[in-house]
Amino acid sequence: MLKLNYLFHNENLAEMIVKNWSYDPESTEMFRYYRISSNAIYPFRKGGKTQLLRFAPVQEKNKSNIEAELAFIKYLHENGHGVLVAVKSNNGEKLAEIRTPWGDYYASAFERVPGSAINQTDLTDEIVFSHGHALGELHRLSSKYEPEPGAPKRWSHVDVLDWIVDQIDQIKENPNEAARSEVQLLREHFADLPVHSRNYGLIHYDFEYDNVFYDQEAKRCYAIDFDDAMYHWYAMDIEQALDSLQDCISEELYNHKKHCFLEGYSTAFELPEDLESVLPALRRFANLYSYARLMRSVAEKWDHEPEWMQHLRTKFAHSMRSKSTLFGTKLS
Repeated sequence: MLKLNYLFHNENLAEMIVKNWSYDPESTEMFRYYRISSNAIYPFRKGGKTQLLRFAPVQEKNKSNIEAELAFIKYLHENGHGVLVAVKSNNGEKLAEIRTPWGDYYASAFERVPGSAINQTDLTDEIVFSHGHALGELHRLSSKYEPEPGAPKRWSHVDVLDWIVDQIDQIKENPNEAARSEVQLLREHFADLPVHSRNYGLIHYDFEYDNVFYDQEAKRCYAIDFDDAMYHWYAMDIEQALDSLQDCISEELYNHKKHCFLEGYSTAFELPEDLESVLPALRRFANLYSYARLMRSVAEKWDHEPEWMQHLRTKFAHSMRSKSTLFGTKLS
């Protein structure tokens, strides 16, 4: 999540950045379908085909992380995995650093994947099975993935916990000892978990139903938005996907759909050992990471904020309270 002051719709900025790529000039009318969260995303067309412009202020991102993300996406695509494809800029770059009157930005563009977001489908057993299979296939490929020598690597769950402590330390006026305690609990818990190529590697992290598209014609899934990719236990992706599934269907159907998902996963990659026992700690990690990002987003305040920003503060505060309920309590 970007800081609140970067969530403003800025069409002039988007137009300035998109000119670093080839595009159909009339397609900037699609900018009205923008969205901004961890990045600004603006759709446009090239040769009549939809592409997506992604950008964020350089101070909000880690360049090495983005380079490592793009390298992993390229690897997945070259190995036949359903994934978005980066488009080179006019200068032949997949990651452009662009100076603007609003500051410097990192920007990339991607081809739109086919199909519809899974949360916009009827979530048949076939689709849920395919979702699980796609995640298992991603983990199978990840288990064999090695970045090029000297190339940047994505950060790990340890780096994320360190980053969370940094965010806590920056808020001097309101020390958050509960969140700090949660970090320590998770450090100790994860230190005791086994790590090997069959259970730990580079994960998507956000393999949820708005980031995975299902192509009905091809009967396969395509993943987008690898912005949160990190080295973690593969079970972390499973936990996030199941949590998303639970949000999309009735309680009565959940166990059946969960079985479909896990069955699909196991056709591509071996399910992690003791899966059910590690999921609670992984949910705690997800809640803590989300909490820290929201905390950072709302840390700075201004006089006479617009109504939408006030609404977001209220929404984020509610989410932070919910996610911090178990902070500092014993891990089961």
